[in-house]
Amino acid sequence: MELIEKLASFHNRGEFRDLNWTGTFADYLALVKNSPEVTRSAHARLYDMVVSHGMTEYMDSKKKIIRYHFFQDEANGGRDAIFGIDVPLMRLMDVLKAAAQGYGPQKRIILLHGPVGSAKSTIVRLLKRGLEQYTRSSEGAIYAFQWRMPVENGGTPEVAPCPLHEEPLHLIPIEWRAQALAELGLTRGPENEHLFTDLCPPCRFHYQTLMERYEGDWTRVLEHVTVRRFVFSEQDRVGIGSFQPKDEKNQDSTELTGDINYRKIAEYGSDSDPRAFNFDGEFCVANRGLVEFIEILKLDVAFLYDLLGATQEHKIKPKKFPQTDIDEVIIGHTNEAEYRKLLANEYMEALRDRTIKIDIPYVTRLTDEVRIYEKEFGPDKVRGVHVAPHTIDVAAMWAVLTRLVPPKKHNLTLVQKMRLYDGKVLPGFTQDTVRELRKEADREGMEGISPRYVQDRISHTLVANKGDGVVNPFIVMNELAAGLRHHSLITSEEQRARYQELLTHVKEEYDDIVKNEVQRAISADEEAIARLCANYLDNVKAYLQKEKVKNRFTGREEEPDERLMRSIEEKIDIAEGRKDDFRREIMNYIGALALEGRPFDFRTNERLHRALEAKLFEDSRDTIRLSSLLSDVVDRETQEKIDIVKARLIKYFGYNEVSATDVLTYVASIFARGDAREAER
Repeated sequence: MELIEKLASFHNRGEFRDLNWTGTFADYLALVKNSPEVTRSAHARLYDMVVSHGMTEYMDSKKKIIRYHFFQDEANGGRDAIFGIDVPLMRLMDVLKAAAQGYGPQKRIILLHGPVGSAKSTIVRLLKRGLEQYTRSSEGAIYAFQWRMPVENGGTPEVAPCPLHEEPLHLIPIEWRAQALAELGLTRGPENEHLFTDLCPPCRFHYQTLMERYEGDWTRVLEHVTVRRFVFSEQDRVGIGSFQPKDEKNQDSTELTGDINYRKIAEYGSDSDPRAFNFDGEFCVANRGLVEFIEILKLDVAFLYDLLGATQEHKIKPKKFPQTDIDEVIIGHTNEAEYRKLLANEYMEALRDRTIKIDIPYVTRLTDEVRIYEKEFGPDKVRGVHVAPHTIDVAAMWAVLTRLVPPKKHNLTLVQKMRLYDGKVLPGFTQDTVRELRKEADREGMEGISPRYVQDRISHTLVANKGDGVVNPFIVMNELAAGLRHHSLITSEEQRARYQELLTHVKEEYDDIVKNEVQRAISADEEAIARLCANYLDNVKAYLQKEKVKNRFTGREEEPDERLMRSIEEKIDIAEGRKDDFRREIMNYIGALALEGRPFDFRTNERLHRALEAKLFEDSRDTIRLSSLLSDVVDRETQEKIDIVKARLIKYFGYNEVSATDVLTYVASIFARGDAREAER
């Protein structure tokens, strides 16, 4: 019993009572008076739900972008977080905002269109789950009603919930509803049209029965109404519907609108009695919420008539019943191939005309693609295997490169374009360049390698145990290349060859990354960098002021050491003609810090820091002799220096013993090849 009581303590009975609130129609009118938002349309509720999680504005290539926090899925630990498509999501939210205000999009199908694996289903899944959670909050509370119908001989009243979870205000006769709602502060505007629709067939039947019983006394009819709060639940088929087309022989439009309950025909005597009909089609259960059409363009033509009416008129036509009003967000998703079929089918013009298409492309920003894979293969997810630094990066780099359109101008490589898209600064290119690149490639991200393929290949390397408990970039790159032979979505040898070639570019990028990383590890002696920096600044100051420098060893006055200054500046590509500008820039920077009372530190100037590291690495490289790693014999002194570098790689860059040794050996081979080429020249 103690365990049962402990488990029971997790249950919030107060919340249960709140979510199952019941009251009279008069109680509900008081609620509406105080909180008119409880009567919102389905589109307004969905829009408010997303906005309630907050948003952030930022600038990207001089364009204001809004990031909606809801799509980061923070409430569920980021399990379904979406990265890198803020602009398409912003377009989706603009559609919902316009629909919430009754400007027209509420009469359209929202169609998410994009390549496979571009997060279309994830977006809809987030929206459905978000609505479920929102209706459990006080801000998202929503109410329906049920009938307590009298029975003969004084028995227990029969409880008949509204099958469409209708807005209780529909119980006010349409003839004077506008006047009644005005008393509650609700005016008849485009955003409130859903409040001026009719009752569903079963509720209309009960309403008319009671009106006849009480000879038109509306107040007596309301005595049989109980208003109740309810919550959306996809599992319980309340407020959230989903429809997935089956093969043509098994498709049945009654799945959308409901079907006759043959067992009850005998009880009520007619198949046109609304009590003998199950209003449980997807359009019915999703009323006031959201219905998802999975692969919507695979629908049989017979379904289109129901879909068109539900979209434009917000009405459905159940079998043998009048048109029934609904209020719900209709959202579907489809891939590129199915959408091309739609464009070619002249019989689908009516559907196209009622569709708002929102392209959901692949991610084209490297940082965001990395975040997608880290979500699945981060340190907290992978156990027993060490994922070497940059392993995820190279996979993401390759995936992004397959999606980019080669630049038509600007004399850019595809890799440089990827860097610009990722927010990196390249000499001679500005944010305007990025805007031009995006405009000239309007379908960028609609083709290329899916994140699913990359995730599958990475997961295979994690279990294949090919690297002594370590998965490194080369293992992953080899796996990505090998999988291309069997990739079902690659349609030509030319495409396969292009993807293979892009892996070569990725390897070149990786070479530069690890060379720089090892260089930083070797030159991580901050005291040595500080001494080199002081020497450089002494010479720069003397050069600009046309003075001499005192030699620290001989004590004699000498000309500034031009060779030293240029050997540092050349490391960050400062041309001979630009050296004076760079030197003045450094001295002005130091002067500005002094005016603010802040001391100069070489770490605060990224370019100078990078140049000093590169210079120190060049000076240290011969003393450490990385090339000795390629031989079987390493002297003790060299081994000690190499062990220091390895320890720095482990401590500061995330390597372990095996991967640090591997990367040092690999970088040594790169330098050996470079030295060999220099010797040949």
